[in-house]
Amino acid sequence: MKREQLEFLADNPFYTQRFAFYVGRRCRQATIKDIAQELDLDWDTVKTLEKQYMRAQLAKAGTPGPKAIGIDEISIRKGHTYRIVVSDLIRRRPIWFGGRDRSEASMSEFYASLGEKKSSRIRLAVMDMWKPFRLATQAHSPQAAILFDKFHIIRHLGEALDVVRKREYARLSGRDRRYIKGQKYTLLSRKQNLTLDGKRALKTLLAANKRLNTAYVLKESFGQLWSYEREGWARRFFENWRASLKWQRLEPYEKFATMIDRHWDGIAAYCRPENKVSLGFVEGFNNKIRVIRRRAYGLRDEEYLRLKILTCMLPAL
Repeated sequence: MKREQLEFLADNPFYTQRFAFYVGRRCRQATIKDIAQELDLDWDTVKTLEKQYMRAQLAKAGTPGPKAIGIDEISIRKGHTYRIVVSDLIRRRPIWFGGRDRSEASMSEFYASLGEKKSSRIRLAVMDMWKPFRLATQAHSPQAAILFDKFHIIRHLGEALDVVRKREYARLSGRDRRYIKGQKYTLLSRKQNLTLDGKRALKTLLAANKRLNTAYVLKESFGQLWSYEREGWARRFFENWRASLKWQRLEPYEKFATMIDRHWDGIAAYCRPENKVSLGFVEGFNNKIRVIRRRAYGLRDEEYLRLKILTCMLPAL
């Protein structure tokens, strides 16, 4: 017996496509459990309808042909299980989720899916300083300029500052420790993002500990590196910043400076006008992924997670 296919029906024949799209739109702001309770539906039914909606979103978005890409990895479960996410920085949306880990072979899967012709059109690749990503990009898109993500670099500097904080706490004793204890995020946050109490605590801490004061000032000043429009000026700033570490006994900062020197080409690339892209999208997208992972906690359906990530920046249908 043959069953006739009707366009207005969803993949689940008990519901219309219009209703499936309604469920999909509601799931953009709420969990599957909440929507199932609201509409008095089975949990698996809501998930199936949402997946149909997300596939329709991807079909409407079309096949990507990016000129500038952002590459990052996300942990999908405990045990260092990673997947790679690639975004189109011009269209401001993720375009690929895959790989088995964060290896060069997994990164090469993206370029294979994109095809040789489209890979040759990529002019800029923004990534962290993970070597396998760089090697895969150089192999498949040798014409692309490689730019290391500013936010990842600043995070490394924040980690160096935190090491200094821990060492100062261990060096001191008694009442001298009270200014440092519990002030990790006060030090790592940007000053303009602190509350009034946070600013007061920071002022007290920096006045009480000279080494932390020096480390904090150096951390805040390093962001100026990305304001230069010529590589020579940026290099001069970095050399002056590095020279200011002399006699400061800030070993974590010296290691950070060595890392920057080793990856200088991918940092200096930001000075070229053709490589100016908005990196704010990358940070905003990472925040969205964190929300999606919290909502999908406990789900073992990787295809569902892939669809959620790839459609999170697409317009609603």
